[in-house]
Amino acid sequence: MAWSRVVGVVVGLVLVAAPVPAVAGTAAGPPPVTVPSLSNWTAGQGSYAFRSGARIVAGDDAAVAVARTLADDLGAAGHGGVPVVRGGARAGDIVVDVDPSAARLGAEGYELRAGSRLSITGGTDTGAFYGTRTLLQLLAQSDRVPAGRTVDVPRYAERGVGVCACYIHISTEWLENLVRDMAYQKLNQLLLELKVKSDAHPEANTWGYYTKDEIRRLVALGEKYHVEIIPEINSPGHMDPWIENRPDLQLTDDDGDKQPARLDVTQQAAYDYYTSLIDEYAEVFPAASWHMGADEYMLGSDFAKYPQILRYARARYGENATPQDAFIDFVNRVHTYAASKGKKLRIWNDGLTGANTVPVTAGTTVEHWLNVAVKPSRLIADGYPLMNAAYALYLVRGGFHTDTKGLYDQHWDPRSFEGEKLASPKGITGAKISLWPDNGRGETENEVSTDLDPALRHLAQATWGTPHPDATYTQFTARAAVVGHAPGWRDLTRVPVTDGTYTFRSGAVTADYTVRRTPDGYVTLISVASGRCLETRSGRIVLNVPLEPGSAVTEEICAVGNTLQRWVLEPGPAGGHILVNAITRMAVHIADGGRLVQYPPDQQPQAVWQLTAR
Repeated sequence: MAWSRVVGVVVGLVLVAAPVPAVAGTAAGPPPVTVPSLSNWTAGQGSYAFRSGARIVAGDDAAVAVARTLADDLGAAGHGGVPVVRGGARAGDIVVDVDPSAARLGAEGYELRAGSRLSITGGTDTGAFYGTRTLLQLLAQSDRVPAGRTVDVPRYAERGVGVCACYIHISTEWLENLVRDMAYQKLNQLLLELKVKSDAHPEANTWGYYTKDEIRRLVALGEKYHVEIIPEINSPGHMDPWIENRPDLQLTDDDGDKQPARLDVTQQAAYDYYTSLIDEYAEVFPAASWHMGADEYMLGSDFAKYPQILRYARARYGENATPQDAFIDFVNRVHTYAASKGKKLRIWNDGLTGANTVPVTAGTTVEHWLNVAVKPSRLIADGYPLMNAAYALYLVRGGFHTDTKGLYDQHWDPRSFEGEKLASPKGITGAKISLWPDNGRGETENEVSTDLDPALRHLAQATWGTPHPDATYTQFTARAAVVGHAPGWRDLTRVPVTDGTYTFRSGAVTADYTVRRTPDGYVTLISVASGRCLETRSGRIVLNVPLEPGSAVTEEICAVGNTLQRWVLEPGPAGGHILVNAITRMAVHIADGGRLVQYPPDQQPQAVWQLTAR
């Protein structure tokens, strides 16, 4: 294809429900504004006032963890330090409670009561956490919360975002922002197709990878914010990031040509290689699921070009077997392996064409993105958990973008698949947005964020509650604007220096550049000497982006739309700055003779530049 901690430990705490007192001059009003909108609201008289001296009251470890996260976020949102305490609550306090006997709340629902104090009760710590997200949204608008009560329970269990960072590196800062905003809007799954730098297979470590420490930090953030991060290595197609230097594992066609994107499913060595990657990913991803992709294996070709696949299928399943059975065989073998490691398997739907005689193993979650012969209703009838990953929800970098307004106006919900709308939500796990980097130069990360924001909020609304809480899309976007971004969300469009001309010094290298901010929050660097712009364009090209470590950074003719001429000025030691290309995400390194080249930060030291205004 082109470009979730859910339930924690369940414990009970002591909570006395706060009465909802009357406050003179305040009448019961409409539901408070949140995204997703509250499932229901029973208004009271008066309001809860968040003031200096408020405490967060919790009663044991599960609630304390949620309460501490809330305290961190209140601080990040500018509400000061709020202590987390145990014991009895008083007026003005926030009470966080986990009550496993509250079956009505399910795994992720919560009850919120606002009166002289504000109480949040979840049947699990995850439910209580989501109640704190609602509180943060309300306090983003006012230090008073209208008195009342809601019991807010999601309609779908899986509410996700899929990101392919498999070819084009996406900054960890961008991914951290995404995790925070997802949690703020009660989305719970981040499905990441990416490459982790391998210790077992160093030959696979071409650029685009993440270090294990980077992944550990991201996963820890996801755990704190109840976003399960599910890894994907797409196979047996789209394997080129992993096997481009392993021709022995590549599928060979009947002309003898190697296919660097296709794993040879007839080889035991290919299966062993892939499962060894699962083992290595398990070191940093504790998720309960493994996504193997399994899409577009024969993209641009067909099984007839690979007669060995049919021979393999017939050897295993008899003379009536089809080439598709060899593909399904590989999927099922991975399912068995993942299950032995305590993980559930997820795949895309497009490989399920109906041409197979061997069924996919029961329990495999199918993410439906493409209208093929086997329809969603058939998959559900056959017992497969089904996620709606419709192409209508895609944002393709430099290509198709989901029409959020159109979907909102159509009252889109997760029952609406590509090619079929189902009458019932039964069997549907939820839905996700998918972000694909088909053209790495098409858009920068910051531009993607701008387009993603409304789509993210719409998906949160459609998977948690009613798909159409406001009469018009304009009203819905106004709702989203009031709520804003999550506490701790960083504005990645901020440039640390003003436009102007500066002398850049790093060691013995000195150059004068005019710095100009771009509309999407990067900078161009225009050489005073040549009048040209700093750019990286040489080396191996993947999705229109030069991704070869050590390739040159040069001065080229300036072009407004050239994203390879956009740079991030990251803070460095001693008040200096590091130059990171906005698209390749590699930093400038000074090589022999003062040449400028780009490298991943773990391969060569980044040049630290001291800037002096001229």
